[in-house]
Amino acid sequence: MADNTLKIVSTKKNLQVLFEDNHIIVINKRAGDLVQGDKTGDKPLPDVVKEYLKEKYSKEGNVFLGVVHRLDRPTTGIVVFAKTSKALPRLNKLFAEKTAHKTYWAVVKDAPPKQKDTLIHWLKKNPKNNKSTAFKKEVDGSKKAILHYELLKELDNYNLLEINLETGRHHQIRCQLNTIGCHIKGDLKYGAKRSNKDASIHLHARHLEFIHPVKKESIKITAPVPNDAIWEACK
Repeated sequence: MADNTLKIVSTKKNLQVLFEDNHIIVINKRAGDLVQGDKTGDKPLPDVVKEYLKEKYSKEGNVFLGVVHRLDRPTTGIVVFAKTSKALPRLNKLFAEKTAHKTYWAVVKDAPPKQKDTLIHWLKKNPKNNKSTAFKKEVDGSKKAILHYELLKELDNYNLLEINLETGRHHQIRCQLNTIGCHIKGDLKYGAKRSNKDASIHLHARHLEFIHPVKKESIKITAPVPNDAIWEACK
């Protein structure tokens, strides 16, 4: 099993690298970082990572970097990029076939109705407001969404949930938790009463486990939580 205990931090680029080898680089994304460019024109995370690689290895010309999966802008945690054209299609296949196992942490205001449960809905995305709506039965244009949650810890005013996804739908965790009254802290779009000062939401891609696409080794990665009092209380 690969040793992923080493944490590399580039303070110049304000980038936390959780794992890196010749084929893969894994970043602990900050709230506000864009995994894919949008109409805001803000510099996306892949461009920052390319600059980091260019500087670290004194590369001339363009740096190859493939986006494997995405996280919503206000969400934090693990994001994987491919450093080679050999690794990219193999990583894409791992994530498409759900053989890369992701675990999320969510801080919610109200405790869920059960200690642990499976949520099944049909989600329909509205591109106009960039929001998904959950339905109990299939409707036109909807996609089936399945997640499993468990209440990990009761905090003073909040609750920590651990979530495992079977499907990867638009805003799936945010939308499905909203349907059971578990609004993620700071997530105004899905029921929270107040925003967070930094425009983040308390949803964090915490763990990732997958088989290296080239070396065929088991890789296990844990992303440290953001530096705030509530996240620190979740440890």
